[in-house]
Amino acid sequence: MAATDGERNPETGRLEFSVEVPFPSAREATVALRSLAPDAEPRKGGISKQLAVTGSTLSVRWSAEEARILRVSVSSFLDHLALVAETMEMFGPPVSQ
Repeated sequence: MAATDGERNPETGRLEFSVEVPFPSAREATVALRSLAPDAEPRKGGISKQLAVTGSTLSVRWSAEEARILRVSVSSFLDHLALVAETMEMFGPPVSQ
């Protein structure tokens, strides 16, 4: 997993953070995306999160007004990501439909 240092965007003044999570296959990355994408941020206007899959890599990018909000969102996402990864590991790779 690769992550950027949380940095403030000089144009917008917002804090930005991104992480890339490699998966064994594109199918597993897509399953993770579909499992994690429905979780909208509870606070409108303070933070945004974008998820995308490129090949077998899940990419996530946050933009927030406050460090506290960013920290809570990233922490929650990583907890959910760990649960998704553990579930896929326990039940094996997803079956094509």
